[in-house]
Amino acid sequence: MKVLITGATGLVGGELLKLCKQQNITVHYLTTRKEKLENEALYRGFYWNPATSEIDANCFEGVTAVINLAGASISKRWTAEYKKTIRESRINTLQTLHRAMSEIDVSEITSFVSASAIGIYPTSLTEYYDEDFPGVDDSFLGEVVADWEKAVDAFSGFDFPVAKVRIGLVMSDKGGALPEMAKPVKYYAGAAFGSGNQWQSWIHIRDLARLFMYVVENGLSGVYNGVGPNPVTNTKLVKEIAKVLEKPLLLPNIPEFAMKTLLGEMSYILFASQRVSSKKIEEEGFVYHHQNICKTLEHLYLSSGEQDTDDVLYQNGYV
Repeated sequence: MKVLITGATGLVGGELLKLCKQQNITVHYLTTRKEKLENEALYRGFYWNPATSEIDANCFEGVTAVINLAGASISKRWTAEYKKTIRESRINTLQTLHRAMSEIDVSEITSFVSASAIGIYPTSLTEYYDEDFPGVDDSFLGEVVADWEKAVDAFSGFDFPVAKVRIGLVMSDKGGALPEMAKPVKYYAGAAFGSGNQWQSWIHIRDLARLFMYVVENGLSGVYNGVGPNPVTNTKLVKEIAKVLEKPLLLPNIPEFAMKTLLGEMSYILFASQRVSSKKIEEEGFVYHHQNICKTLEHLYLSSGEQDTDDVLYQNGYV
């Protein structure tokens, strides 16, 4: 197997590279930064610039699967200009890939998997969303994800299976939302947001990387939620972070207006509530290694410097 990955230098992409290396899978990756081009035994970088539709077609040589993770972070202030960046970074990358793949022989490709996001689901404290839910959240993020998935759907014209993985809150101590949530807790300023009742559908970063590879290896198609089986409320998550870090929660819940003043429209993601099901991918046979939020946080924060649990599982033939 040889996999082409976009967004390989990001948080999830880095974990996916690590997993591919452990499984001796050759990786080609696309990057917009020429200084990040490498040519190693198991991975090789290729330059592209989706803003101008530029791509090195050599990246497809021998590739049997494509995993698209490209997209600008949503964790920055949503100015009018940056909202444009968020949207275009997702749509342009897919359009560039589609155009390039339309001009080459793709008969060896057996899987195309793209990231998406659970932000497509309407915010709700009571709904329990599966992949068949037809609605779209009435927000900037909901609109972006809907357009993102439409761009993925264009690949259905090829003969290979096409899948979308709607990613939830990624649990990693190396980046993403968790370190930002843990930072105020460490300095005795941690608190839940708003009512604290909003649902947070989370997934351990290693399980997410494994899920992408599972979709590829089994040639799955359609939409799958990239979340773990046990969503928690914001209050529960903050309390568990404080417990693992052995810090008290001294402050009252932070009101929505305060965060909107500080972060602008981007603050929406702190108060949105999506309780999302992982049942569909589990019914395909995928098994999560990290299902409990408390044990996941302990694994991330208390096992620092130790051998990763999943590395041990892999070496003993369980992954």
